[in-house]
Amino acid sequence: MGKPYSRLDLNNAVVLLVDHQAGLMSLVRDFNPDQFKNNVLALADLAAYFQLPTILTTSFEDGPNGPLMPELKEKFPQAPFIPRPGQINAWDNADFVQAVKATGRKQLILAGVVTEVCVAFPALSAMAEDFEVFVVTDASGTFNDVSRHASWNRMAEAGAQLMTWFAVACELHRDWRRDVEGLGTLLSNHIPDYRNLITSYNTFKAAHAPAKSTP
Repeated sequence: MGKPYSRLDLNNAVVLLVDHQAGLMSLVRDFNPDQFKNNVLALADLAAYFQLPTILTTSFEDGPNGPLMPELKEKFPQAPFIPRPGQINAWDNADFVQAVKATGRKQLILAGVVTEVCVAFPALSAMAEDFEVFVVTDASGTFNDVSRHASWNRMAEAGAQLMTWFAVACELHRDWRRDVEGLGTLLSNHIPDYRNLITSYNTFKAAHAPAKSTP
């Protein structure tokens, strides 16, 4: 029997971006580089759009893992940033865990590189402390499909929900009447085909707008 539907709540979610670093990004082979970067930036954009608390962390920046994607620091200049000196599992770093718990939120929207380590380890650790974990699968990358599915299975069996950034955006938004233009712009910026829908919508809207009266 499946678990009851537990959906994302704007007031209870925090975004964790783990180890999206230059060296580690070069290891990702289950997405092409442009597609993967787009997915990561889409997740960052939705975190900013929904004004979700966001926490950034890196692992061993001075080594081969390299620096964090500069776009993420630019997007979240005030966000907690935890450069871990060596801990592979972010949840082993007290500053990172403290930053998460300080938000007071229990739903963790988690993405990182590589999936079976930088995502799976903190996901499993957080769930052991009764956090809900929502893994953004297309903003998390690894070496190949074998690694991908092994880590997805491990996390799902432990209770994590596997989602895409598009699903996260829509589940948080709940209702188009909330803000058609705002969410539509976000989606069309990262999904070229979706831009056609927004173009069509804008054209229809302009054609049916009330005529302006002349003074």
